[in-house]
Amino acid sequence: MSSDSARVDSQKAPEPVGLYPHARRVGNLLFLSGVGPRERGTKKIPGVELDAEGNIVSYDIEAQCHSVFRNVRYILEDAGASWDKLVDVTVYLTDMKKDFPTFNRLWAEYFKDNPPCRTTLEINRLPTPIAIELKCIATIGGE
Repeated sequence: MSSDSARVDSQKAPEPVGLYPHARRVGNLLFLSGVGPRERGTKKIPGVELDAEGNIVSYDIEAQCHSVFRNVRYILEDAGASWDKLVDVTVYLTDMKKDFPTFNRLWAEYFKDNPPCRTTLEINRLPTPIAIELKCIATIGGE
């Protein structure tokens, strides 16, 4: 690995579901891997009810949004950045029609003052039984 690239692994965010770091710092930019709403140390996903085969029976997008925002904050803080340093967020939702209004309302609450750039996409499914994932870029260190 090059000396200008540093791996970041949070001790508070949920463990990655594959071989990748929580984030990687390159210069004064911090690139986060996709972040979902799972809780660290468990398979628990706030607001999700699964059947015996692990299929989603029901979910609460508001609970998932709060949890995914909290997990992003954990990674940012563990990397030496902060919420207000987010500059670009890609949002993946599995049901745009149903979940976007709630997500958009919560986004406005979390980013009242200086919202980052944002792209929101609907996708068919995510690797775990979740309804939202965020891909983020933040600044870190000197401005």
